[in-house]
Order: sequence, then C-alpha cells, then structure tokens
Amino acid sequence: MILAIDIGNLGTTIALFREDGTLSFQSELETDGKMTDDRCAIDLMGVFQLYQADLLAVKGSILSSVVPPITSSYVRTLRRLTGKAPLIVGPGLKTGLNIKTEIHDQLGSDIVASAVAVSALYPTPAIVINSRTAVTFSYLSQNTFEGCAIMPGIDIALEALSRHGAQLPQISMAQVGTPLGRNTVDSMRAGVLYGYSGAFDRVIQSLEEAAGAPALTVVSTGSHTPELYHHCRREIRYDHDLLVKGLYLLYRKNARR
Repeated sequence: MILAIDIGNLGTTIALFREDGTLSFQSELETDGKMTDDRCAIDLMGVFQLYQADLLAVKGSILSSVVPPITSSYVRTLRRLTGKAPLIVGPGLKTGLNIKTEIHDQLGSDIVASAVAVSALYPTPAIVINSRTAVTFSYLSQNTFEGCAIMPGIDIALEALSRHGAQLPQISMAQVGTPLGRNTVDSMRAGVLYGYSGAFDRVIQSLEEAAGAPALTVVSTGSHTPELYHHCRREIRYDHDLLVKGLYLLYRKNARR
C-alpha cells in the first residue's frame, strides 16, 4: 500500500493506493494551520479506522504541501506511524517532466503532481486546470511543462462579494439555469458561474495561442469545476482523483531512489 497526502490551504486529501495503482480510499479533511504531531497522528489513524485499512500495510508515502508550517508535522507523523519518512514533492524529486520555470521551488507541488498525472494518462499537448484556493491553468507539450496562468479561486470571489458588498449575503456555489438572476443569491451565482466559465474559455484559448498548438485534452480537477465546465464552450474533462494519481506516479518514479 502507498499513502499519498496533499495538504492544501483549505483541505487535506489522504489517499491510499494498492500496489497495482488502484485507489483503496480517499478522504478529505480540513487543513488545520495549528496542527500538532499528536493531532496529526490521531487524524490519520482515525481515517484508516474509518475505511477499515491497515496502517502497518503502508510500504511508503508521499507528501505534497502548499502549507509549509504544518508540513513538518506530517513528515514526523508519517515516520512515526509507518517507520519511513515520506517522499516530499519539490526540487530534486524526479518528475519525468522538463519544467520550464525560472524558479523551480515557486511551482506549487499540487500543480506538479497534476501535471505528472496528465502527462502519463492523457493525450498531449494538454491543459491542466487545478481549481482550489486559486485556479491554475498549466500547458503541457509532450513531457514539457511550458508554464501556467493563475487566477483567484471561485470561493475567494464569492467571499469577496459578500465581505465588500454590504447587502450581499454569504452564499455557497450551486448551479443556476440562466444568467438572468431574479434574486440576489441567483444573481451572484450566475455572475460567478458564467463569468468564470467565460474566463476559462479565454485563458485556454490564450494558452494555446501562446504555445502555438491547440491542446488535445483539457483536464480539470478540484472544487467547483463540474459546475463550471458545463457552461464552457470548450470541452473540459473532469478527473476528481487527478492530483493523488499524480502523487502515486511520482512515488513510483522515485521509490527506488
């Protein structure tokens, strides 16, 4: 069994893979910026108990994090529970990609993992969309990471509307059937859905023009993207497990090292 963990700003994903690469379980936890080692251990043991999985069967682990203050807690906890330190996604890890960035350690580990998964599992050139706290659009040409564009995430947009608009309520995202909202909540949702879907189409087109080749595949993962891509003119595939698949592939590429 291979354990893959991704620590995001808002949520932490814990995924367990069998030796053949099939997913045994995937769990979503809230990211706690004040995480202690013991709390981390209790959370991991609780997840394994919930899914009736055996921690002792874990032969290796890999960790992706965009929240440095709690990365070390997970590293210590994984070493404590599995007997081995995890691989950490970052500079020095073999990806199989030619990453064209000026400063490699500025590229988010979640972006790297998703790019590795798309490079291995989908036709390229490809565009990878990660929708989390921010939305990132990455362009892959064969095994080359050409670059990416970053825009604010949907949750940030909704929160900004509510925080800075005195008469606008705090809402969650949901589908609306028309951009002609006839109440405040539907109007806010329509603005975000149709506005972001239009932005998705425009960014995809711009990336293709800059790279000089159309993408054979556009793959999205993360929050809210299923609601969005139904409104996009460009065909977008949704892969819920894309990031953790990339972590598993990264582990396999680097386990012998």
